[in-house]
Amino acid sequence: MELDPLLLSRLQFAFVVAFHAIFPVFTIGLASYIALLNGLFFKTENPAWDRLALFWTRVFAVVFGMGVVSGIVMSFQFGTNWSNFSYAASNFLGPMLSYEVVTAFFLEAAFLGILLFGRGKVPQGVHLFAAIMVATGTFISSFWILSANSWMHTPAGVELIDGRFHVTSWSEAIFNPSFPYRFWHMVLASFLTGGFVVAGVSAWYLLIRRDVEANRKAFSMCLWLLLVLAPAQAVLGDFHGLNTLEHQPTKIAAMEGNWERSSHVPLLLFAWPDQEAQQNHFEIGIPSLASLILTHHADGEVPGISEVPPEEQPPVWLVFWSFRVMVGIGFAMIAVALAGLWLRRGGRVYEHRGYLQLMRVMTVTPFIAVLAGWVVTETGRAPWLVYGMMTHAEGLTPSLSGGMALFTLIGYIAVYAVVFWAGVYYLTRVVRQGMLPESPHEHEVERPKRPLSAAHVSFDDASRQPGRS
Repeated sequence: MELDPLLLSRLQFAFVVAFHAIFPVFTIGLASYIALLNGLFFKTENPAWDRLALFWTRVFAVVFGMGVVSGIVMSFQFGTNWSNFSYAASNFLGPMLSYEVVTAFFLEAAFLGILLFGRGKVPQGVHLFAAIMVATGTFISSFWILSANSWMHTPAGVELIDGRFHVTSWSEAIFNPSFPYRFWHMVLASFLTGGFVVAGVSAWYLLIRRDVEANRKAFSMCLWLLLVLAPAQAVLGDFHGLNTLEHQPTKIAAMEGNWERSSHVPLLLFAWPDQEAQQNHFEIGIPSLASLILTHHADGEVPGISEVPPEEQPPVWLVFWSFRVMVGIGFAMIAVALAGLWLRRGGRVYEHRGYLQLMRVMTVTPFIAVLAGWVVTETGRAPWLVYGMMTHAEGLTPSLSGGMALFTLIGYIAVYAVVFWAGVYYLTRVVRQGMLPESPHEHEVERPKRPLSAAHVSFDDASRQPGRS
């Protein structure tokens, strides 16, 4: 059987991006949380905030390192597997990726050392500023990366001339039609991920009655955050869906499992899409709800998948079910946040073992939701690499063979398995060790400005040295 280099290259890039994505989506939210904790300690001098900041900074360091290691190879894949695309899009993507490095990565790298190693060695204000700069760098990095990715979905400000994209308007290309929705959707996803992880770890500490005061503070903060952001993400997701309906109608049709353009389209809770037959089996849905959500009218028309030829259709079953996984987890997040609000009466939220155990389980759900959303976004674009302008097949490296793609895919899986195992091992050690027994700022000793010499020893001190009478 002949190996398909296109399929294997897509699987390879999907694996690498999916593995890498779980780290930035956590560190973006966590960096802001660490900056907030440092700010609270700077203002109140309550050592609980400092201990929390130190603990989550240690977690951040491990996860940030895993993200850097796993993300380096993505840029190489553009040249090895997608050289035609790299050549065609270099006028736009080259500067965009350079801006990300210059404005974001350098900023993070410069201040990360102060954040990790400057505690107790630099003034608290400087340490707080470093934490804010690291958090700012993560947002700037997200800006450039998501702008570039959004441009591939809704290309704007460019012309395709002789196989190359030429930028005609940088403002239109950077702020392309889908970018604002994707950027804020990912920002909220990052804060939700950080919030659920911090809440889950804090819940575990509360269950074992460890560092109760500090973890009650952390748990409470996260529950308030989730109570606001989980519903906000649902609202923003609706706006994002309307934008996708306008610019990528086939993707929306695949998400809804709707094969023919029609009105009064039901919201399918369950179905098995049959792409070969261009229909669904075993449908269970709510009448007219998909039309109401997408058009705000019960009789609104929703596009159909079959409006484009089969070769331009995405794998419907994968898009359809990934979308339902993402949405289902989103509603579960809202329910959990509301349950936490109800349990706040009488402080039960800190003692209810069932709820604390539930929050531990919820720790992994944001990562699953992010990966499911990524599958919907990227797979729903297929077969387009740049939507409506360049297909995956046109962007592939001409000389790439199936054997070469398979070899590198196996290599990435093996290496990333080691990275993942090592990262989980060290994260487990950090979490089990917990917070330091006391704030590192509590017992700082002022060191002498220069070493003591004989000239600085007083007469009384000298008289008490051994051997003296």
